[in-house]
Amino acid sequence: MSDFMPGTPYFDERPKGLLTWPKLLKIGLPIAILAFSAGYYFGVLIEVMLAATLLLGITAVIRR
Repeated sequence: MSDFMPGTPYFDERPKGLLTWPKLLKIGLPIAILAFSAGYYFGVLIEVMLAATLLLGITAVIRR
């Protein structure tokens, strides 16, 4: 018997509440653009980028 099973990993349809890349980009991209634009406008772009990097790093460590 093969360890590879073709097809979708879901039985009938996607589970409710599953966060997929298209949905994540629709939510995250406008927020990121707004945050970086505000950082640029107020002259604190480096600080906003540093905060985003730290937040993503902390999230990665927690989810590991």
